[in-house]
Amino acid sequence: MLDILPHDGGIHEIRMARAPVNAFDLGLVQALREAIVEAPSNGARGIVLSGAQGMFSAGVDVPALIQRDRAGVKEFWDAFFALCGAIATSSVPTVAAVTGHSPAGGAVVSLFCDYRVMAHGVYKIGLNEVQVGLSVPEPIQFAMRRIVGAYRAERLLVAGAMVDAEQAHAIGLVDELAAVEQVVTRSVQWLDDLLKLPTKAMLRTRAIARADLTAVWGDTTDLLDPGFIDDFFGDETQSVMRALVARLKSK
Repeated sequence: MLDILPHDGGIHEIRMARAPVNAFDLGLVQALREAIVEAPSNGARGIVLSGAQGMFSAGVDVPALIQRDRAGVKEFWDAFFALCGAIATSSVPTVAAVTGHSPAGGAVVSLFCDYRVMAHGVYKIGLNEVQVGLSVPEPIQFAMRRIVGAYRAERLLVAGAMVDAEQAHAIGLVDELAAVEQVVTRSVQWLDDLLKLPTKAMLRTRAIARADLTAVWGDTTDLLDPGFIDDFFGDETQSVMRALVARLKSK
């Protein structure tokens, strides 16, 4: 489900490779968290998180998730929060190489990276959870506000909006645009430039700048509101998600 690709300068690319759309099931989430946590001890000075050209990640694997019981659903969301926490607290800088569409969970993961390079053109990104019947928990809203500001985050999150790459860049949801085949290259270049700076000074300054993020996401053990799980099994959410799965199966 993952390809680990070395680049010069101690940069490790972790490429999601769960066909066909890099949807997050429990296995991919756990594998990705493990790879991020272990990367520094494996010699990584920086991480590029990428996907397939045209599709960074389609978000949570809803067809798989709705088959799980309450304990299984909680296990998945706890693991997903732990993944986000691992990126947020990584001791090395991380770049999201958003190689295509990035709805919901794909967009969420990118929020915790140091920098985001997205493919320009037809591709869209956004936290569209509301459109599929899910609320957005406060810790994730916090991460979104930190990137685009409180008012803009409110408008995007409440509407479950997906925006194109150019708009995402204009509002600061992504930092840079590149041709789809150049997204990883630009991500590596940005990270390489960062890593050429005096290491201790850069990492110390980075830690200070990200202290607010690590304060919230440093320990994800009880970060997920139990009410989110209650809502997941509510009639409205189940109805919307099952309709979504039916549409996916009909394609």
